[in-house]
Amino acid sequence: MDQKAVFSTVSSDFEAVNSTIHRYLASDVPMVEKVAEYIIDSGGKRMRPLLVLLAGQLNGQLTDRHHLLAAIIEFLHTATLLHDDVVDKSDMRRGRATANANWGNAPSVLVGDFLYARSFEMLVELGNFDVMQSLSQATRVIAEGEVMQLMNVKNPDITEAQYMEVIKGKTAILFKASAETSGLISGYDRTSVNALADYGLNLGLAFQLIDDALDYAGDAEALGKNIGDDLAEGKPTLPLIFAMEKGTDEEKALVRNCIRKGGLVELDAVLEVIRHTDAIGYVTQKALTHADAAKQALASFADSDSKRALMALADLAVSRQS
Repeated sequence: MDQKAVFSTVSSDFEAVNSTIHRYLASDVPMVEKVAEYIIDSGGKRMRPLLVLLAGQLNGQLTDRHHLLAAIIEFLHTATLLHDDVVDKSDMRRGRATANANWGNAPSVLVGDFLYARSFEMLVELGNFDVMQSLSQATRVIAEGEVMQLMNVKNPDITEAQYMEVIKGKTAILFKASAETSGLISGYDRTSVNALADYGLNLGLAFQLIDDALDYAGDAEALGKNIGDDLAEGKPTLPLIFAMEKGTDEEKALVRNCIRKGGLVELDAVLEVIRHTDAIGYVTQKALTHADAAKQALASFADSDSKRALMALADLAVSRQS
């Protein structure tokens, strides 16, 4: 099942989610709508709303409450993107100029704040305390993950375990919450909700691992961003951590120095070290392990189009090129 087939499983509900998103973007302040619509309509994969819909359809029919939950989660995710691009000083995302590149840092941060506030208004409307608890905790963990990543910038001594903790916080936790909260509003039993949470967490880890691998092995045009952006910012992601562990003393010193300085002056040399140590192969295998764990978490659910789509989604998280 390819990505198009996965989305087609819930295509009509996806249209309802998009309508919900645009309805709740309404604001009396024109710039709020303009900036928010720009980033939301910028061609994102909508992976987290997709998780809400597919998980909700495993054991029943989707309702307006699933559409509202999917929109809430997309707002939370978009808010983090607006803030991340300011923190990272990014000027390109998904092949387009970032909001901060177009309007400046202040509007981007404030519109991100608006989206957070709107999402919590929508949560109140949804009226499910367990969902509120899950998403409020996830929002806090995301912020902690981003702070941890910021503290790790230009630090070549970060371990693989520390790196995994960062990507769990900044990425995987919202995947987990997307699947988990869908199970909660669907009325699934606790075992099924926990299984969905496990699925989402492992899917998110696999997704971020491949994202970090593609920063050194992807195609800039397909990715919609520049190759080596993480190196330019001095971010010690797993390809670099593994390359330092397996490289020669000279290669290790090169990568360490590049992380400390940031920039792309030595990008070609770093790419050669990554190739020589097969760091991308290692990261990909780790992503496959998490994708397999995600699929295993779905074992208790009956076969259905939605289950097959979720299984395919785990495979696509690893095989994607952008």
